[in-house]
Amino acid sequence: MVTFVFAISGGVLMRVLIQLRPSPDVVAAVAAPDLTATTADVTDGLPGVALDHSFTPVALPQAQPATAGGDPLSLHQPLVFSMAPDEASVLVRGEISDDDSATRMTLLPGRHRDVVGVYADPVIETSLTCGGTPPVGTWQDVARLLGTPELHSEGYDGTGVALAVCDTGINAAHVTRHLGRDITIDHGRSWNPGGVSGSAGGFEVDHGTMCAFDTMIAAPRASLIDIPVLLSRRQGGTAIDGLLSDAVAAFAHLRTVLEAQPVATRALVVSNSWGSFSPLWDLAPGQPGNYSDNAAHPFNIIVGSLEQAGADILFAAGNCGVECRDRRCAYPGRPIVGANSHPQVLSVGGVDTNGERVGYSSQGPGRLSDRKPDICSYTHFSGSKAFGDDKPDSGTSAACPVAAGLVAAIRTRWPASQLPPSQLRTLLHRTADDRSDVGFDYDYGYGIADTAAVLRTLKRRAARTGL
Repeated sequence: MVTFVFAISGGVLMRVLIQLRPSPDVVAAVAAPDLTATTADVTDGLPGVALDHSFTPVALPQAQPATAGGDPLSLHQPLVFSMAPDEASVLVRGEISDDDSATRMTLLPGRHRDVVGVYADPVIETSLTCGGTPPVGTWQDVARLLGTPELHSEGYDGTGVALAVCDTGINAAHVTRHLGRDITIDHGRSWNPGGVSGSAGGFEVDHGTMCAFDTMIAAPRASLIDIPVLLSRRQGGTAIDGLLSDAVAAFAHLRTVLEAQPVATRALVVSNSWGSFSPLWDLAPGQPGNYSDNAAHPFNIIVGSLEQAGADILFAAGNCGVECRDRRCAYPGRPIVGANSHPQVLSVGGVDTNGERVGYSSQGPGRLSDRKPDICSYTHFSGSKAFGDDKPDSGTSAACPVAAGLVAAIRTRWPASQLPPSQLRTLLHRTADDRSDVGFDYDYGYGIADTAAVLRTLKRRAARTGL
């Protein structure tokens, strides 16, 4: 799991995302995959804002009601997302002084002709789990519990599926050595944030290497897209941290990856083992720039648009479980926040190889969607050895990529055109091994992902549809 650190005390510089609506030709230039527009192309300056010219502007689709007569201001309804140049907007990054009220007033929508909104851009950094207990089982036990022999014998192994790991970067040699087989890194579709050097598959062994290893348990033939979003650089940052604005840019890149795939065979799975721990690192709920509770935050909008285009997006539920919460967890309740609680993502909690929920796995309800986590998957096992031979792959950070591997395996034979992401989430909900007497609960969600039940349901669907 990963944390946001966002200083908002008096007199400090606050990094923000600024949503602008420039002329349609500028929006078109930003959105074009074969062009690279700069911040200077988008705006000639904003009063009181130190614009970050190293950040490549990102086109943000406009969310609209999917049905005629829908409320144009509500995001709590079926939506479609328009990238038409006269409807989409553009995001740039900058810094303002958080005690400069004059600048804040100038940037209010309507006060400046191009400004649509100003949003929090918190820092993100890694944190595995609060626990120091030894592993429970091995990755081979996880493979058995996931039913990988049956999966692979029926052709569900990730072949032809793009699997993006958004994290600290992947060390492919380490994964290959400990997995015992070669893996595929998709160099052409991988992406680095601005200022991050290094090539896909060649980063230092760390959190992202653990996540990549864990995706391969169920989907060893998937093509890994390396997105080291947590290595984005900032002045005064720690060795490993990133910015939410770079996650926005990463998802915009993944949108171009998805749209380049043939519609009939689209298969993109996105694994995200990071999230927010504390309301002190965000603007307060109710403020327009808030991230944790705000479906209109640009990152939450772009998550929804990527899912609708056909991507399966998974987020770790977090490490704020009541029995063993991370020391930085500061939400008094409902710690699954922001995109981790998005209604169009699969939010993943953690269980050990005995099927018992680990004490640090965050419990619902979520903030953007009540029924979170969606499901649980396996964690706290001996696997990648990314942090040493005796350290487990742990946290919901491990559970998320384990589940992402299962989703990628399913996508081998069921692309988004035949089984849209929303239907796949419903399939996983309905087939999960329920751990309570009430169906959904806030500890386990709908239960533990059950591969055998998924395969039985897909066989019935194939027989019914002739696929």
